[in-house]
Amino acid sequence: MNTFKKKFFLLAALLGFFCAACTTTHADDGTDFFENKIRPVLIKHCYECHGEDEQESDLRLDRYAEMLRGGATAPAIVPGEPDESLLLHTIGYEDEELQMPPDGKLSDTIIADFRKWIEMNAPHPDANKTSVLPRQGAVDLDKERQFWSFQPLVDTPIPTVKQSHWPQQPIDYFILSKLEQQQLSPAAPADRRTLIRRVTFDLTGLPPTPAEIDNFLYDKSSDAYQHLIDRLLDSEAYGERWGRFWLDVVRYADSNGLDENVAHGNAWRYRNYVIAAFNQDRPFNEFLTEQIAGDLMPETKSTAMNHRRIVATGFLVLGPKVLAEVDKVKMEMDIIDEQVSTVGQAFMGMTFGCARCHDHKFDPISTEDYYALAGVFKSTTTMESFKTIAKWNETEIASEQDHVNYKTATALIDIKTAELKTITDAANKALLAALGVEKLPAKPETQYPAETKKQHQALLDEAKKLADDRGELPSAMAVTEHEPEDLMVHLRGSHASLGKKVERGFPEVFSSANKYQIASKSSGRLELAQWLTDPQHPLTARVFVNRIWRWHFGQALQPTTDNFGNLGEQPINQPLLDHLAKTFIDNGWSIKDLHRTIMNSSTYRMSSNFNDAASKIDATNRYLWRFPVKRLEAEAIRDSILAVSGLLDRTMGGSMLPVKNREFLFNHTSKDLTKYDSFVRSVYLPVVRNNLYDFFQLFDYNDASVSNGDRQTTTVAPQALYMLNSPLVDEASCQIVEQLLKESKSLKHRVQILYVKLLGRNATRQEMSRARQYYSLFLKTTGTTNTPSSTALETNVSTVATDTESDSNVTSQLEPEIDPSQASAEFQALKLLVHSILASSEFVFIQ
Repeated sequence: MNTFKKKFFLLAALLGFFCAACTTTHADDGTDFFENKIRPVLIKHCYECHGEDEQESDLRLDRYAEMLRGGATAPAIVPGEPDESLLLHTIGYEDEELQMPPDGKLSDTIIADFRKWIEMNAPHPDANKTSVLPRQGAVDLDKERQFWSFQPLVDTPIPTVKQSHWPQQPIDYFILSKLEQQQLSPAAPADRRTLIRRVTFDLTGLPPTPAEIDNFLYDKSSDAYQHLIDRLLDSEAYGERWGRFWLDVVRYADSNGLDENVAHGNAWRYRNYVIAAFNQDRPFNEFLTEQIAGDLMPETKSTAMNHRRIVATGFLVLGPKVLAEVDKVKMEMDIIDEQVSTVGQAFMGMTFGCARCHDHKFDPISTEDYYALAGVFKSTTTMESFKTIAKWNETEIASEQDHVNYKTATALIDIKTAELKTITDAANKALLAALGVEKLPAKPETQYPAETKKQHQALLDEAKKLADDRGELPSAMAVTEHEPEDLMVHLRGSHASLGKKVERGFPEVFSSANKYQIASKSSGRLELAQWLTDPQHPLTARVFVNRIWRWHFGQALQPTTDNFGNLGEQPINQPLLDHLAKTFIDNGWSIKDLHRTIMNSSTYRMSSNFNDAASKIDATNRYLWRFPVKRLEAEAIRDSILAVSGLLDRTMGGSMLPVKNREFLFNHTSKDLTKYDSFVRSVYLPVVRNNLYDFFQLFDYNDASVSNGDRQTTTVAPQALYMLNSPLVDEASCQIVEQLLKESKSLKHRVQILYVKLLGRNATRQEMSRARQYYSLFLKTTGTTNTPSSTALETNVSTVATDTESDSNVTSQLEPEIDPSQASAEFQALKLLVHSILASSEFVFIQ
């Protein structure tokens, strides 16, 4: 018995020892902590929405592998990294937009348990047998790189075609090849009148003058067309036209918009920089680099060039900002987000904004990619101050002469100020003696003797005039380098919930992203520009030549010009797109050479003649079997009205804002200081966010708050009503009639002059007949008998091509020499005829 007891106790002791060992081992791996402290909380508060039956936000918490993978946003837990674990941020209610459980915050003790558990490397019974599942929506970069727009440019051989006589340029072979595949043939060539009107509007946004039309029609040389293109490309009007297109892409505006619509008093410098860049044919790779990192480019001996590059960086400052935002960190991140989005869309045709909060749903852009790029702009000074009302950064760009002039003007002001002080001191001393007091009254100058008062006021006026004339030293909206800083991922886009830190860099889906490493002491803007302009970059050249094609033809080769990602459309003719992009790079990124390449093609020189059979095959003309009929943009319509009437002021504009820099310009309740009464070209009129010129709004002007390279064109009744009732059109009509009355007494000649000037062609017999009938009826109805002796119209209408353009510049609204209310019936009859042509479809549509 004793022996049995001894064996029993020995066995019990051994079992106890082994059980204790097992318990110790189990406790050491931490699973007890999970089972006792963590799992019960998950069961009670989380499994209902994130368990086996339901997984909100693609998140499941009843399986360890799913917890490691996470949901739509980020891993729920990162073992050993509590600050990077979204679950901990969520139950801690650190983000107002993401708080779980939704019915109330867990106790501080439970939250501390979760932190401790994650710090312990998140022990779990399944930890040793679980491999981390790929996150839902995780990107397979190798697969994504196969997408057409992420692939390198393809050097496709020129295709063979049946109608080999038609092509004039490589472009034509690519176009014709597609047409022949669809059993289509290109339209006949456009006639010369159509061609000069098309080309002139296309390159300058202005109509050809009658003299220019005649010169082209009578020039029988083989290179007449090439000379026409070269002449127009060399005109200042070219930069004004094509620079305006780019201003759409970079969301140019002369005011901030949003909560504080204050004046961008120096934005015009960037606008003029863009116009000059197009006129000078600055290579696009240099143009791009200057706008992103002009201040970081090697300094040159030319002060003007150095200043030009500083002005160019205004591109990054022009975006709308909530200047009264209380949360200053949010304000800064919102500004950075706007910069990332604009750079992505303007130069790459990619949308990056979605990745601020989560991995891009459709494109291979992760939140890490986003914050790697955002770090570049976090390391850039865009704002001078974030204090309400915040101020954007401006950099002085004064020349040596500017400083000399400023110093001289300041010395004169100081002299006048000293004279003023001498007179004031003496006058005040005399006034105290005369009044017998020791303290001066309020506004003592009102009690000075008449002569002293006059002298005092004169000095005040002189000092003020000198100060006004001196002004401020010129400055420009611009960015500068900031202390380099890598950003942490903002969980769900909130700066209050930070994840892991990401080094500055570029999206990994692009094979060339790792080629440009950002120096530790650099913001990364220069490296960003170098990466974008690398000839191997798959998007930059493609996106830009696609924009140029769209602005020429009214439709792009890749239809969604601002989206080359998965939600964008496939190119209609990718071989042609890649050919143009490669040719563009090979030709030194010359934009004017790109114009010549396109405009010298048979494709561009086709007529717009309709073909019923072709229309049944390709109703939208996507394969370009004819040249698309295009309506002029808002600016070109207005400028044309002013040009044909002789009212257009060709002076290049500066700032046309009626207030000083950063002063309040407009709100929706009471204040509106914007004015559009100048006759300069439309590109120089102020672009005031939230308060666009009504003419521009009616004719589909760009939203100046966002990047847009593809303006929509609408046809709505208010446009016709505006043209019929617009004071601008009425004024222009009066000016044109005055010219007609001076130039000819023949109705026949007047009508011909009118049609050539306004529509670039002769009036048809039917139009002549109708004009005569209308004219006679009008005079008869008004009881007027002073019909011109040459009213009778000949059957054969001779061509009239007299240059009737006025060379005078007009800088303000002009009243016609004859008051319309007092005008003769003849004047009124012609005025209505002119007005009807200006309001016609043909005036605003180009074939």
